[in-house]
Amino acid sequence: MGEIQIRKLGVVLTDRGSRYAVSGAPVSSRGDVDAVLGELKTDRAYAKATHNTWAAMLPTGGLKADDGESGAGMVILRMMEREDISNHVIIVTRWYGGKKLGGDRFRRVQDAVRAYLTDL
Repeated sequence: MGEIQIRKLGVVLTDRGSRYAVSGAPVSSRGDVDAVLGELKTDRAYAKATHNTWAAMLPTGGLKADDGESGAGMVILRMMEREDISNHVIIVTRWYGGKKLGGDRFRRVQDAVRAYLTDL
């Protein structure tokens, strides 16, 4: 993959104490995805985040991981499919703020991905 070019928008929204950040990078393989995640987590704040949920569209198809935020990876993947984003990974990072968000957590993931896609 060469040099990793991660676009980090940082914290794009907060909800009841939880903070959400969004990042992404061009990728073409699962190895690239792992390299991007590894690079992102060299930043201590991201490494200590409650969740680093992600989805990627690769030439071989879509991949996703919830990282404990059940269902969030699929939300990201579906949005990428709708926008026809390929060869890319999008990571939504959440720092838990102490209050459960219920279904609103999916809306916050969508908001974060939307912010990333708007900035593409």
